[in-house]
Amino acid sequence: MSVQDFIKKSILESGAFDGVTLANAALGLLTALIMGAFIYFVYRKFYTGVIFSRSFAITLVGMTVLTAMVTLAISSNIVISLGMVGALSIVRFRTAIKDPMDLLYLFWAITTGITSGAQMYVLVLVAAVIMVVMIILFYYKQQNGRIYILVVHYTGDSTGDDVVRSLGKIKHFIKSKTLRKDKTEMAIEVFCKHNDTFFMEKIRAIDGVLDSTLIQYNGEYHG
Repeated sequence: MSVQDFIKKSILESGAFDGVTLANAALGLLTALIMGAFIYFVYRKFYTGVIFSRSFAITLVGMTVLTAMVTLAISSNIVISLGMVGALSIVRFRTAIKDPMDLLYLFWAITTGITSGAQMYVLVLVAAVIMVVMIILFYYKQQNGRIYILVVHYTGDSTGDDVVRSLGKIKHFIKSKTLRKDKTEMAIEVFCKHNDTFFMEKIRAIDGVLDSTLIQYNGEYHG
């Protein structure tokens, strides 16, 4: 027996490509759909960005189901598996991921689809529990406030110092200051706990302040 015949016989007789029954395929796809919906609700619940993308959240569900379908197809036939690997190797995704947490949800959806298609249901549940606990402990609990960009237009040399003093003990950082003849534009990064923006009334009462704008900023505060 040649080496090639030995490899072919070992693969075909290993039981890895015995085929998938209709019941197993339905259970795997149903599990992927349920877990994809679960990932969708987790993403919507713990999203802390500025604009929630519903299309991206729905993509997580579809990606979970499609990945499970691909895994089921690969596990059913060696010829399909080789062709699938060749087809997927030429796929390139050009969509930019703005938030690194979105990338985490993408990998969660893909790996959940793979494990669902491989009928490793215990691993699917354990990974889901670990992911939710990790998101709550290491990410969501730290987002106990919101970051804003405060843009203030004012006149006078001492008005800017009065604006900064009005922030008190609120964490802030001056991002920029632009001078336009007798007017000045100052942008300040402000971290507000519990969406408390009481300082806006103090800034409005300062003599020399023309207007002030508070813009939510999708980022993290360090300091």
